[in-house]
Amino acid sequence: MELKKYQKKTLEQVKRYLDSLAKFKVSNPKYFTLEAWEESGLISYNRKQNGLGEELPNFYLKIPTGGGKTILACHTIDLINRIYFKKQTGIVLWIVPTTQIYRQTLASLKNREHPYRQILDISSAGRTVILEKMDRFTKLDVEENLVVMLLMLQSGSRQNKEVLKVFKDSGGFGEFFPLEDDIEGNSKLLKEFPNLDYFGDKDSFYGRVVKTSLGNTLKILKPIIIIDEGHKAYSEIAQKTIRGFNPSIIVELSATPPQNSNILVNISGKELNQEDMIKLDLHITNKASLDWKDVMLAAVEKRNFLEQKAKEYEANTGEYIRPICLIQAERTGKEQRGSTYIHAEDVKEYLIKQCGIPEEEIAIKSSEKDDIEGIDLLNKDCSICYIITKQALQEGWDCAFAYLLAILTNPSSQLSITQLVGRILRQPKARKTKIKELDESYVFCFRPKATELLEGVKRGFEEEGLGDLAGRISVDEGDAESVAATTKRTVGYRERFKKFEGKIYLPKFVIQEMGGWRDVSYEMDILSRIDWNEVNLTALKNTSLSELRTQEQEIIVELSENTKELIKAKGRVTKEERLELNKVFVTRQILDIVPNSWIAYEIGKKAIGIFLERYDKKTVTNNFASIIEELRKYLEKERDRLSEQIFRELIEQKVLWFFLLSDRGGYKLPSKTEIKTGAKSLVRDDNTPLQLSLFDSVPEEEFNDLEKSVAIYLDKQEKLLWWYRNLSRQDYYVQGWKKHRIYPDFILADTDDKKQDDYNKVYVVETKGLHLKNEDTDYKKNVFDFCNKLGQQKDWRELNLDFAQKKFEFQVIFEDEWEARINKIFGV
Repeated sequence: MELKKYQKKTLEQVKRYLDSLAKFKVSNPKYFTLEAWEESGLISYNRKQNGLGEELPNFYLKIPTGGGKTILACHTIDLINRIYFKKQTGIVLWIVPTTQIYRQTLASLKNREHPYRQILDISSAGRTVILEKMDRFTKLDVEENLVVMLLMLQSGSRQNKEVLKVFKDSGGFGEFFPLEDDIEGNSKLLKEFPNLDYFGDKDSFYGRVVKTSLGNTLKILKPIIIIDEGHKAYSEIAQKTIRGFNPSIIVELSATPPQNSNILVNISGKELNQEDMIKLDLHITNKASLDWKDVMLAAVEKRNFLEQKAKEYEANTGEYIRPICLIQAERTGKEQRGSTYIHAEDVKEYLIKQCGIPEEEIAIKSSEKDDIEGIDLLNKDCSICYIITKQALQEGWDCAFAYLLAILTNPSSQLSITQLVGRILRQPKARKTKIKELDESYVFCFRPKATELLEGVKRGFEEEGLGDLAGRISVDEGDAESVAATTKRTVGYRERFKKFEGKIYLPKFVIQEMGGWRDVSYEMDILSRIDWNEVNLTALKNTSLSELRTQEQEIIVELSENTKELIKAKGRVTKEERLELNKVFVTRQILDIVPNSWIAYEIGKKAIGIFLERYDKKTVTNNFASIIEELRKYLEKERDRLSEQIFRELIEQKVLWFFLLSDRGGYKLPSKTEIKTGAKSLVRDDNTPLQLSLFDSVPEEEFNDLEKSVAIYLDKQEKLLWWYRNLSRQDYYVQGWKKHRIYPDFILADTDDKKQDDYNKVYVVETKGLHLKNEDTDYKKNVFDFCNKLGQQKDWRELNLDFAQKKFEFQVIFEDEWEARINKIFGV
């Protein structure tokens, strides 16, 4: 699974911190967590200790709802083992707060085809074991595998520990402890781990005897602890319990970390939205009617409309979407029907009898009845379109097909939109459909006041870690068909620039097809033309395989010399029998690069063969993850090399063109745009309004610090006629020979020396911070240079438009040079 930019950024930050931890643990073991934190450029670290009084590294990943917390947790486990512990095995205690999250996580981790499990399998070289608290495991299991145990938070509560199976004495873990009559052994173990639970006392016949419980076993093994929805674990009892497991490191993930958390990574809702992860804008229809059935009918009509759009989308793309409507009723219990409250069964009956919805398309989800248990809602064979609940979907439930939320609860009810809004935000396949209606989400309710409604939604966004996107909400008062109030307003060109409306064109790469023109498609026009036989894998022969991993595994446990040797021998036998080089596994890992499974299989087969020619099977097996990683890097480079070659050849063959006019595929700047009502407009340094922006108002929230500085500086240039803020994922883009489109930051035009109210040249500008100078930046510069070369060969006069004398120039400008580059453009 290809990671999003913010996910890669998250893991880079985790890697830097773990590098620092490993370094300072050796040089300054007493304060190593604090020093590592400060070296990572972070402040305000709250030191913690585990149940043994040892320094405990702990950090938070603040990831909004829909941001992929679980996949980041899996990658983080890999990084901790590789960088901090320098091993592939050990035990992970994965703590979750609810049954719903527990079931989903367990099912995903146990499924070898699921990306979460595949990440762990790559990390452990295929030796991943997923356990629940009732499962038993041995020393050898932990020494030879990556053991991940899931645990409900309540099960770790020390308040009732004597009645919980986690802390009960059990015969299943006896080999981790001395025998009951081994007084010296028990005493020695308690001295090393003073917080172990035990029977008896010093004056007893056998003295203190350590309990052979799962809880004690975990304390001895000092697990990595992952806490999903970490804010749920911040009661004093929960924190004491978790630290009492003697963890070696704690990683917490949540959209809303509590105060005083050690937040290592803080991802904003805006970053998720830019990566197509969530469905925004959110539209709220507040019905004026006092009858809940009118709300339900409006929601049904909207869902039917979305389903029609989804069918059209499937017909064009082959991608299946079945819009689902979540319905919040006031009661679900069997004995509660017939009261004045809106009951789930009443809603179901109305949908069937009055809306004509087949019964199989309706499900009820409650503590008593669970119609969606074990059902894959994303499967094409599933028919469920309506899910009625009270509060069972408030946390942990996740389905990207959920588009609509119908709130039928009384406005005075505590069960409000706040808790459920996050359930309808996830974008199917984390990719925009480019159909507006299928890229947004919808809420239907009745009776609340507009101000209370907005406050409830904003609280919901904040609780999902999306507080910075609370402005992406519009409210319709009254019937669904009429709009009396909205949180957005339309902005047009400044008066002096209105003559340019509909006349500003930008060139794009287009393909000539069946007598017409269309935008170039990376998958259809570039990737599909790659001849993978041109990929020469012999370069992989230069890759050296390390033999250190086997040695590291042999010294994981500190035991007596004889026991150590015995375990080493068993480990070798087990590994040789259980680990095989799986060509199909390699195929799955490179399918996102080589889309044809047959070709990918052959490439994986050849790659393994190259290493087997130089190394024995055991060495290749122990380095399986590294081989896959190197193969992926090499294939990505080869893919990009061949893609560029194809792209340039298509230009030479006059199949691919760089055109300006919209009837040939060019891009026309919009004449109007919508901005949030009340949004703060960008102003100059002296707090005076902008003068040269193409539109009357430009929201400040659309700029980062570098872009804001550039925009304000541009607005002061005498030789600049106008500038336009080009929005990512929305406005003008250049499709090059790589998959991701290039969305420049600014479009600007200089003043024509002959006509002061007209322009001579249009500049397309991409700004980059110094920390972003990388291969991606080099690629963008190459594409822009190619655009400039093609533009110089093009005579726009052939268009018979106002562009007869116009010129275009594409530039990438870095943070340390932007002022000088702009001065050069305008001759300052």
